[in-house]
Amino acid sequence: MTRPTGKSFVAVAGNIGSGKSSLTTMLSKNFGWKPYYESVEDNPYLADFYADMKRWSFHLQIYFLSHRFTSHKQIVESPESVIQDRSIYEDAEIFARNLHEIGNMDDRDYNNYVALYHVMMEYLQPPDLMIYLRANVDTLKAQIARRGRSYEQSIKREYLEQLNRHYESWISHYTLGPLLVIESDNLDFVHNEKDFARVEKLVKENLMRKK
Repeated sequence: MTRPTGKSFVAVAGNIGSGKSSLTTMLSKNFGWKPYYESVEDNPYLADFYADMKRWSFHLQIYFLSHRFTSHKQIVESPESVIQDRSIYEDAEIFARNLHEIGNMDDRDYNNYVALYHVMMEYLQPPDLMIYLRANVDTLKAQIARRGRSYEQSIKREYLEQLNRHYESWISHYTLGPLLVIESDNLDFVHNEKDFARVEKLVKENLMRKK
């Protein structure tokens, strides 16, 4: 398939286990884009966070926000096309908001975090295309179990449901740029070539529309 011309900045959004990293890898290889991945394996707070969310939520969210801001700034300044695994917007609009809502981040920490996030937003250009992988909790749980990260196995169904609610709220109000919502419950773009071809076509069509 012909690649989109000019520089493109694409972000892939979605809940834990939705397939963001896999899709990021596949699209980056297909279109020749540089991938930026979420800091997971080298994250110094993640395992502690899943063991004690209330103790480590603020530390984890500040780490993610800092890492994502740096990546976003590098992406905007880069001359090459880029695809990003999870956006900076999800840190604040989904994860920090949910942690505050369920009582795992107190008002003082949350207000401090949100103030920092809004300052950062003044300096960031939004993606040319936001891809949202929509998946129900059964799909998320199955994919989390399949990839076998030990610290993720304790994630409760209720937590994923809460995140999904916040994702749906955020996406319904997303106005920063073009948005592509992919219903992924019945897609297997990793193992099914036809499914990936469908996603690939949608991505290209949406990017060509902005040119």
